[in-house]
Amino acid sequence: MKPTQQTAEPTDLAPEAVAPKRRFPRFALNGRVMARALAELTGTASREVAAQIHPDLPPEDIGLLSQRIEDCLAGKGGAVSARASAADLGRAYLTLTPEGKARFFDLLLDRFGPDMEAMKGAADRLANLPDDGDLSHAVHQMRIALGSPRIELFKQFNSLEEGIKFLVDMRADLLSLEGGTPAFRTISDELRDLLASWFDIGFLDLRQITWDAPAALLEKLVSYEAVHEIRSWDDLKNRLDSDRRCYAFFHPNMPSEPLIFVEVALVSGMAGNVQNLLDEEAPADDPESADTAIFYSISNAQAGLAGVGFGNFLIKRVVDVLSHELPNLKTFATLSPIPGFRKWLDKAIVGPPPLLKAAEAQSIGTLTGTREPATALINFLDNDEWHKDEVAAAVVQPILMRLCAHYLLNERRPSEPAERVMDPVGHFHLLNGARIERLNWMADVSENGLGQSAGMMVNYQYRLSEIDSNHERYKGNGQVMSSSAMRGLL
Repeated sequence: MKPTQQTAEPTDLAPEAVAPKRRFPRFALNGRVMARALAELTGTASREVAAQIHPDLPPEDIGLLSQRIEDCLAGKGGAVSARASAADLGRAYLTLTPEGKARFFDLLLDRFGPDMEAMKGAADRLANLPDDGDLSHAVHQMRIALGSPRIELFKQFNSLEEGIKFLVDMRADLLSLEGGTPAFRTISDELRDLLASWFDIGFLDLRQITWDAPAALLEKLVSYEAVHEIRSWDDLKNRLDSDRRCYAFFHPNMPSEPLIFVEVALVSGMAGNVQNLLDEEAPADDPESADTAIFYSISNAQAGLAGVGFGNFLIKRVVDVLSHELPNLKTFATLSPIPGFRKWLDKAIVGPPPLLKAAEAQSIGTLTGTREPATALINFLDNDEWHKDEVAAAVVQPILMRLCAHYLLNERRPSEPAERVMDPVGHFHLLNGARIERLNWMADVSENGLGQSAGMMVNYQYRLSEIDSNHERYKGNGQVMSSSAMRGLL
């Protein structure tokens, strides 16, 4: 089986929720746009830093760049000059290679972090504050001491045209570098906290995207779709047909950039097969007669906003919009991938404790002619064509359905709080107040679907009267709400 792409349905922590990971993913799309916007704010002299430094930012160029950052932060020449300096630094950053960007962040870590002496002094004053001292003033001084010059630099970038998109993409760069340089997480977290305040849900606009949207926006949907690849313009047009809906959150300062979007199918009954749902040849249904809204794809479009959670608000807002537009809708559910199932199964199947029951092991042994049923099952699933053997598939179906139900309902992440289920998509929907409704056999027979979940998909249902209580039960003590059919699979 070839390596498969992970799902992009969001979680509250979001790293596994973004579009397919690329190294420095969005500058190919947006670098030239931002470079033009930044160039408009710079004069010939101020553009020299971009021309004078090598894209790899070798050690001999670090001093020049550091001095320009200091000049920008000092505000020499007034606010207009400081803004031009920030634009010049932004243009210089866009010219850097991955190696140059890593050295840029090293510079921010080494020379533009918090003042340790100021922090210690503020901490001592707070710790030794007399009973009649001004607590609010001491806390304020501590807050100032905890700040860092690089945060002020980020704020300067944000004041520029396209500045907020520049920072979102800069954080995407940081996230891609964290594995090699864990210290970069410090800057990534600082930038995440700033972005979280700027991308508060109150600032976001919910918009429906239709086939009449600008071509540039439609192209971005194709690029950012990360659950079920959009293969052609006809495929995209089908997903925006009269019995389909697509909604996205936008930020006022990024009006042409979707932050996160959801694709919805208006159907009759609970959908259980994504190939049928996306069939371009199928006639469009009458949305007025539909009784079910199926959320079949949710994609985080901006890698740099990982951890800035607003996916849960998207689901609830769309449910509210659809409820008012189409009063006949009675059921709101997803048709979701199960991205971690095969990865978990491949490791857990060998135990201990043994996952297979005695009768299951015997069935697999008879099917494969081996005395090692656990290994035989994994080898069987690694064959791209296994699902086409109807006799063999009938043997493994009840076994895989039971194991997948166990994974969804019972498995928890060992390094996370006990209440978090192992599956990232499941965690997202359970935290939002959904319940696990139904497991669907052979619901996605694409290479990706077979590779990540043995072709199975799951319906999470949002029952409007139960959303809040389900959320509280899961968040409070990890209780997973599910249908009797799901529990029966165990």
